[in-house]
Formats: sequence, structure tokens, C-alpha cells
Amino acid sequence: AKEGVAVERETQTYATITLQNYFRMYHKLCGMTGTAETEAGEFWSIYKLDVVVIPTNRNITRKDEEDLVYKTEREKLNAMVEEIGKLRAAGRPILVGTKSVDKSEILSRMLKLRGIDHQVLNAKQHQREAEIVANAGQAGTVTIATNMAGRGTDIKLGAGVKDSGGLAIVGTERHDSRRVDRQLRGRAGRQGDPGSTQFYISLEDELMRLFQSERIAGLMDRMGHKDGEMIQHSMVTKSIERAQKKVEENNFGMRKRLLEYDDVMNIQRDAIYTKRYNALSGERLEVDLNTMFLSLTGELMAETKATENYSTFKRTSWEILGFDPEISEEEFKTKLLPELTQIFQEQFYQFYHEKSQRVINQLLPVCKEVYKNEGHRYTRIAVPYTDGRTRALNIAAELKEAIDTDGKSIWKDIEKAVTLAIIDDEWKEHLRNMDELKESVQGASFEQKDPLVIYKVEAYNQFEVFVGRINRLVTSYLSKGMLLTVQEDNVVPARQQQQKPKQLVTNIDAERADEARRAMREAASSAGRSSQPAVPIINTQPKPGRNEPCPCGSGKKYKNCHGA
Repeated sequence: AKEGVAVERETQTYATITLQNYFRMYHKLCGMTGTAETEAGEFWSIYKLDVVVIPTNRNITRKDEEDLVYKTEREKLNAMVEEIGKLRAAGRPILVGTKSVDKSEILSRMLKLRGIDHQVLNAKQHQREAEIVANAGQAGTVTIATNMAGRGTDIKLGAGVKDSGGLAIVGTERHDSRRVDRQLRGRAGRQGDPGSTQFYISLEDELMRLFQSERIAGLMDRMGHKDGEMIQHSMVTKSIERAQKKVEENNFGMRKRLLEYDDVMNIQRDAIYTKRYNALSGERLEVDLNTMFLSLTGELMAETKATENYSTFKRTSWEILGFDPEISEEEFKTKLLPELTQIFQEQFYQFYHEKSQRVINQLLPVCKEVYKNEGHRYTRIAVPYTDGRTRALNIAAELKEAIDTDGKSIWKDIEKAVTLAIIDDEWKEHLRNMDELKESVQGASFEQKDPLVIYKVEAYNQFEVFVGRINRLVTSYLSKGMLLTVQEDNVVPARQQQQKPKQLVTNIDAERADEARRAMREAASSAGRSSQPAVPIINTQPKPGRNEPCPCGSGKKYKNCHGA
């Protein structure tokens, strides 16, 4: 704001779901990949899916060498460049796998300094990806690729390459996940082709720094390590794989924790989306509305009966439901709660039925007239409906269906639109509240409590409040709602309706405006003056300085007195 930048409203989440719960919505779930074996535990834990290994079509002849471990990044890169030069001289194609675009460009500069021709395949070269991959199997070709680039395509070996040893895979470092390393290895040795894979590792790599670097560095020092020397042993390779497994377990733990939180939301999501679908399609909407009406009227009666306050009961009924129940004070105080609730609900249903019939009687003649005169142009009309407090809803109603059902479809369209609009608005706010709750419960760990348990309890309570608010808003909007009147017509065709927004005025607003004008005239006449607008008082004196004496005569400086 200080720099004059427009302050926008914060972003609002309309819907949210995790990938796991999205996939679990399908009745049948399966997949195929060459590297799922390392994640078999997660597939079973999350999706209850077994991982089955399909035997290869032809025996694998590729040689997977043990990792070469160097002490520094510089030593590792120099050794890689030397090896690439030797493999190229032997007539073998080389695919160099890097963890990031940055690493691929560093290696590319080193190869240029040595005069080794090569291709770089990363996110910056995606337009040439097919061409680069097509030539990657030719003799003496060097291709540098990030782990994500060029996957899903076979590298076809050129003439004489099989005899020279096939495609050579060179890995610049181990990835956090064994899956990605296996994907890189799998680029060579397809369909029984020869090939080899070799990973180069330094103790400065991110994975090594996190887990095994100090122990291996001590081992290398004890062995009298010299610049450029390396370690190659199955024990080191297995140690690195154990480190990768730890990272995978940590990542799985985070995903599982996220899913546990989303499972709580998923129960709420299923319930609300079912209600939303009912409102959208009209199926079972009558059942949902009946549940809302019974729930709200039952709660209202129980709360007011508990205090034995008759005036509160009458006032609340009028404020929320817009009708005055015919229950005397004596009945309210003497009859039991179940009997009172039944009487109250029966009266409300009668009022609601009469209300809907009044709306139908208002709209049906207009629908018939529009259909008769404009039916060749319009199939629907816009029905402006409001409760007098919140924004009006423009509800589209089918003309022919309204006439065929004697107007019943119009009221059903109103019920659908009101329910859908309120569910959507309240669901957005509920998602915001749940996000805030998820952040706030994390502090429970300082009290030696599981934040997830606290989240589940509080989420349930918030959902109860949320459902109660939907019941109240939908019931109140439908029972207190009214049609907006237009100066020329009661209802206008849907296309024209948007062109006349200023003609829509509620009856209740017009009445309130008349009352306000009458009150102003009466107040003006009783005060012995006309209702002309007041003339503002203008101060012609110069404003005193901050350090000058205050004009009020207090003796204080203006800044410490009336200028404070």
C-alpha cells in the first residue's frame, strides 16, 4: 500500500483434494511402471494395491557397476569427463544423467573445454527433444539429460554399437529416490541389448552430506586417500541405497500424514458434495430440505423452551423463519417439548406450502404470457428472488416445464438455486476455517499431544456448526424470500434481465424508504424549520501552527491540546 500497489483480496479456495483421495474415488485402480517395486509398501498402505513384477521379455545383459565414490565434487566431475572421453573413443553412445538443469550445464561447459561434442537435453531444449533422443544411440554420441528429460522413449542403438558394448549410462549423482536411479539405468539394456551403468558420487553430494559422508570420509582418510582416488565397493553402494531408503520413508511419512489430515476432510467433502449434487440435479432435494427444516425448527423450539421465554420464541421465529406461529403463551409453558415441536413444525410446513403457492400464482400467468408471445425466442426466464437482506439470486426457470407442471417446477428451481448458492458460499468459508485449524493445531505437539487427534475433534465440531449454519441459511432464505418487482413487468426474459438491473426494487425496501422520508418531514416540521439541506459551517480563520499556543486559551501548545 505504501508503494501505491493495489491491495487485492486474498485468494479463496473453492475446492481441495489430495491426489490419493482423488485416485481412491475410482472403483477400479491399476497402473504399470518399471520402478514400482521400491514403493510396494506405499501402494498397499494407501490404495490396497499389490505390486507384481512381470518378468522381462529377454534376459538383461546390461552391467550395473558399483558406485564410484570421490571425496570432492571437483574430483568426481574430472573423473566423469575422463571416462566419457574413453567411452566415446571406444565408439559407444553415452547418456549422462544429471539431477538438475544447473548440473547439466556445468558438465556441458567442462566437455566443451575438452573439445568433446555433445547434446544437452533439459527443460530448455524440449522442442528438440525427439531429435536429440533419436540420435542418442549412434556411435560416439554424448547426450547430457536431466532425470526428467526424454523418458518414455527407447534409445535405438546405431550400427556396430552392440559390438562395442552398447549404450553407456553415466549418473552424476544418486537421487533421493531409488526409483529415479532405476529409471536412468533402464534407459540401457532394453530388449536384451548390451549396455552398462555407472554412478559417480562425491561426499559433497546432497544425499551423502545428509547421511553417510562423515563415516566414509574417515574411512578414506584412514586408507591414505590421495587427490583423484576413489572407493568402489558393494558395501558403499548398499550404504547409499540405505540412505535413499531413509529419504523415501521420510517422504512417505509426510505424504501419509497429509493423507491422514485429508481423510478427515474427505468425510466432510463426501457429505457436502452429495448435498450439492442433490441441489444441482434436483434428486433427493426434497429429502434434504425436509431434514434442514426439521433440524432447524427442532433446535429453535428446544433452545427457547429451555429458557421458558415466550417472547424470545416468537421473535426468533419471525427473525429466522419469517412467520408468526399460532402458539399461545399458555400452550408454550404448559405443553411438553415433543408436542410443542410437532405443532410448531406442522404450522411451519403449512406456512411454507402457502408461501410457495403464492410465488407460483404470481409467476405462472407471466410465464404463460411470455411463452405465448415470446416462446419462439425464449425458452427460459430469469426469476429474481431475495430474502431482503442478502444479494438477490437470478434463477433460470424453464417456460414450457413451468406451464406443464402448473408452476411447480418454478418453485423447485428456486429451491435448487438457493440451496446450491448457499452451500457453495459456506463451503468456501469452511475450507478457509479448516486451513486455519490445521495450522493452529500444530502447536499441540509442544503439549505432548498428537495434533492429528486435536484436529479430528475440532474438525468434527466445526463441521457440526457448518451444517447447522447451512440449515439455518437455506431455510431462512426460502421461507422469508420474495420476488423482486420490476417497474414494467414482473419477470423479464433471461437475456433482457441483465440489461435492466436498475429497475429491480424490493417491496420491503420501497416501504422502508417511504417511512424514512415521512419521518424526516415530521422531524423537520416539529423543529420549526424546513427540510432543506443543512448549510455546512466553514472556518475562515487560519489553522494554528503545531508549536503555537492553542486558540482555546489553555496555554498549551496546539499540538498538545486540540491539535493532538
